[in-house]
Amino acid sequence: MSTDPSGHGHWPDAYGRIMLDNVDSTMAEAARRAGDIDRPTWIIAQTQTAARGRRGRVWQAPAGNLNATLIFKPDATPAEAARRSFLAANALFAALSIYVPAEKLSLKWPNDVLLSGGKVAGILLESSGQGGNVDWLSIGVGVNLRHAPQDVADAAFAPVSLTQMGGWEVEPVDFLTTLADAYATQEARLAQMGFARIRQDWLAHAARLGEVITARTMREEIIGTFDTIDDDGNLVLTTGAGPRVISAADVYF
Repeated sequence: MSTDPSGHGHWPDAYGRIMLDNVDSTMAEAARRAGDIDRPTWIIAQTQTAARGRRGRVWQAPAGNLNATLIFKPDATPAEAARRSFLAANALFAALSIYVPAEKLSLKWPNDVLLSGGKVAGILLESSGQGGNVDWLSIGVGVNLRHAPQDVADAAFAPVSLTQMGGWEVEPVDFLTTLADAYATQEARLAQMGFARIRQDWLAHAARLGEVITARTMREEIIGTFDTIDDDGNLVLTTGAGPRVISAADVYF
């Protein structure tokens, strides 16, 4: 297998980095450090013992894969902070496209990246705050660089790894440099052009846009044509009963 074609890349000047050998989860570590950070900071661990995904699902995080969380204090309401999942998805798409052909990648609402139809990366957001704005926001990112988890229960999309699907081998710390640079670009784009540009870029790579998909919420299953995402990042399906706007669901093809 070929080695990383991009070298170490450029670490964005405004971002910090904390490197750990082992941790329960980088999300938990970010919450513990939230009161002390003075700038956006990426936390990366070689291994995690209690990694988790959306809705408390277990996320396997063996050595050789990327296990990282960005913790920062955006000037944002909870709704604005939640939109950062789309910035993270766009950044992941840009970073992964350096190591595998972009046409093999797609973005699955709300926060997964697919590689040749399998799940290669996931995003998890957590925030804290009592007032109008969040006190802090953490964006957890897991990327299957070398290993695809086995025996994952209830997996809507089979896990795959970058190298398994023919991508370049890359060390997690080097991939994080690529990702951190891409994410900083997304934040600059948000500041300059607003969420409309982030939404446009996300839709350009959206999986199954214009096709019939299934969205399963905690209470119902909705089948419809994937029309768009709205200005708040909600999924919009066209159904026989008219448009449906969905804020949280698991999507199946």
